[in-house]
Amino acid sequence: MLRKSINTLTVAVALLATAPVLATADDSDGDLDKNSNSGKNNSIQLGPRPFYLVDGMDEGRLKDRLTQCKSGPFYRTDFSIGHRGAALQFPEHSDASYMAGARMGAGIVECDVTFTKDGELVCRHSECDLHTTTNIVATPLNAKCTTPWSGPNSSPQCCTSDLTLDEFESLEAKMDASNPSAATAQGYLGGTASWRTDLYTGRAHVVTFKESIALNQANGVKHTPELKSATHQDRIDAIFGGQEQYAQQFADTMKNAGVKPQDTWPQSFNLEDIFYWIDHTQYGKQAAYLLDYDTDKDDVIIQAPYDAMDRTEFLQMLKKRGVKVIAPSISALLRVTDSGDIVPSPFAKDLKRMGFDIIAWTFERADLRQGASKAGYYYDFDPTGVAIKKDSDMYKALDVLAKDVKILGIFSDWPATVTYYANCMGLK
Repeated sequence: MLRKSINTLTVAVALLATAPVLATADDSDGDLDKNSNSGKNNSIQLGPRPFYLVDGMDEGRLKDRLTQCKSGPFYRTDFSIGHRGAALQFPEHSDASYMAGARMGAGIVECDVTFTKDGELVCRHSECDLHTTTNIVATPLNAKCTTPWSGPNSSPQCCTSDLTLDEFESLEAKMDASNPSAATAQGYLGGTASWRTDLYTGRAHVVTFKESIALNQANGVKHTPELKSATHQDRIDAIFGGQEQYAQQFADTMKNAGVKPQDTWPQSFNLEDIFYWIDHTQYGKQAAYLLDYDTDKDDVIIQAPYDAMDRTEFLQMLKKRGVKVIAPSISALLRVTDSGDIVPSPFAKDLKRMGFDIIAWTFERADLRQGASKAGYYYDFDPTGVAIKKDSDMYKALDVLAKDVKILGIFSDWPATVTYYANCMGLK
């Protein structure tokens, strides 16, 4: 049974779907959009950010092309994937964040899936992130945390598996941040980065996996849930009976909600989850293997027991086992030449040569106002900032990912930025 707040949003979305639309897609199919009418009969609102970024671009071919698209039409696109919803400004994995991502034209919206003490699946990036992503430490439920907040610099650890579903659903979602030195629990809830905002914190509710599916269905968007690894594996074993049973409940939740296999891209960093879905469920065909990449070594991180293989052997094994979609970080897929041009990385070329489809992560998850050299992991492909000198330059990277790497889609903390590009370039 969905909570009243979720039901209210769902009804509102259903009413919106019957209202006159601002813009609709054409009838042609795209790479990810072959089996539904995603993008049609929906009002898409991009807001000012994409236009701000385009205005700030250096003069040239790409800016000219993107500038020509300022009047739309704008439509939903599977190329634009809502990373935790619209987490740049909305509390991640909340109803408000998912709604915002859908309104910005994301054709696919993500729920990271973890679990409660009584075995319910819920949307959080980690089993144990409630102390930074919700108000738990300022509520009586703080006492139930694995490690409660107890004062300045006390390092709390609050897990979904510490709580029942009813207890979890009583929490309010907030921006992922904390102020460890705060003298009060309420003060600990602060710490939001200056390039994000607390403006939309206050009416954002935590969401179960079932509720996220219902919201996506009401919004006319598809699904890319990620089965998260456990912080406490012993709790997985105690609650579900083991990892395979956990992966099966994840698949059963989608099946029972009527999620079509062609409308979902289940994800995991755990290769055994991917193999399990391929072998035992209807959701394995589009399962996306989230592949870690070590930018210092410029190579993939291969999990045990496959780590004795070299990269080519590992990728060949994945192909033989039926893995079709690989999802690496942006930093694994791009490089910058001596002349300052952004180009596909050798790894990206290997993936395409071997016939893998690629989904990339994560756009708008770094502060690029001072360029790539200070932006961190996602822009390690440009360590000196010779190509990405400012926030508007992110469109240069996206253009190479789309046209040269030929990714299927990309996760973004602010889907409107990607939706604008995809609409302008005719991506469906």
